[in-house]
Amino acid sequence: MSRIYLDHAATSPLRPEAREGMAEGMAAWANPSSPHAEGRKARAALEDARGRVKAALGWDGEVIFTSGASEAALLAFDRAAVINEAVSAVEHDAIRQFVNQRGVPEIAVQADGSVDLASLSLKITPSEHVEGEENRTLVAVQRVNSETGNRQDISLVAEAVHAEGGLLLVDCAQSAGKLPIPPAADMAIIAAHKFGGPVGVGALLLREYAMLTPVGGHERGYRRGTENLPGVLGMAAALEAAGTPYCGWETGPAIDRLADRVRGAGGEWLGDRLAAPSAFIHALAMPGMSAASQVMRFDMTGFAVSQGSACSSGTMKTSAVLSAMGVEQEVAARVIRVSLGWNTTEAEVDAFADAWAMMAEGNS
Repeated sequence: MSRIYLDHAATSPLRPEAREGMAEGMAAWANPSSPHAEGRKARAALEDARGRVKAALGWDGEVIFTSGASEAALLAFDRAAVINEAVSAVEHDAIRQFVNQRGVPEIAVQADGSVDLASLSLKITPSEHVEGEENRTLVAVQRVNSETGNRQDISLVAEAVHAEGGLLLVDCAQSAGKLPIPPAADMAIIAAHKFGGPVGVGALLLREYAMLTPVGGHERGYRRGTENLPGVLGMAAALEAAGTPYCGWETGPAIDRLADRVRGAGGEWLGDRLAAPSAFIHALAMPGMSAASQVMRFDMTGFAVSQGSACSSGTMKTSAVLSAMGVEQEVAARVIRVSLGWNTTEAEVDAFADAWAMMAEGNS
């Protein structure tokens, strides 16, 4: 049997439209900052792609192209015009690294994965002018959690942040191209390879450039490093292709069948705990078998799944996301992630459900 790929939250296969966009960029490649005719042509293509990305995302602010989500997060945290910062306890490792590096406070979440608004209010410093600077807080919250698939209510989070004059950075790496960019976001992060674009390109969206301190170089002086024109063109094409239903609609019934089989076999469907499960990332626990063992055994039988976020799945550490939600350690140790993408079919989900049930039965 051919292999079945169910790890789109880590990286989604390249869309054919994105491949064509990249080929176009490679055929006309020059440095977009060069003043000669080739450079001007590259600059025109780059700016056209910027407009296409804005249109595809419905974003009327600014776009700074980056090498991916991690660089976009670094730009926001290092250059935002703020004094204080806070992140939710269920953020991706690329965001949570600032907790350890700079002592950034964590915002607690409730058992259903949603941001605890009471905890949020305690972490936001009221905006006021102190020694000529605005003493405001940058708050980072992930739109769709990369491990559980829970969707945050960004409108409620934004209301609390903006009430104190803060800025809201929304990590949309898992949701861009699938769900609208939250209109209440002041900044947003996207990564092309999460929706069928190329690896190594993404963007930081922001309402206005004044939210960041310029560093010189490219992207209006807000980012150093030559823009990846082939990658940007591939990302724009992938976003435009993602305007059609991404996934979840045609695979929804199969996911429901998988969830029923997990529950019926004594496993746990983590979506039952969540405030707002997404259609394309699902966490599930098999009775009596560690997550690492499951991932290896499914790989041997032709299925690509993962143990949480790809950035930390190779470690033996307890998931910070599941711990923050209060998921019992015994359950957390058995949780794997199944994530769907633009080319996932109902038959593939059903095939995985059969394999999961067979493995669970053999382990009972």
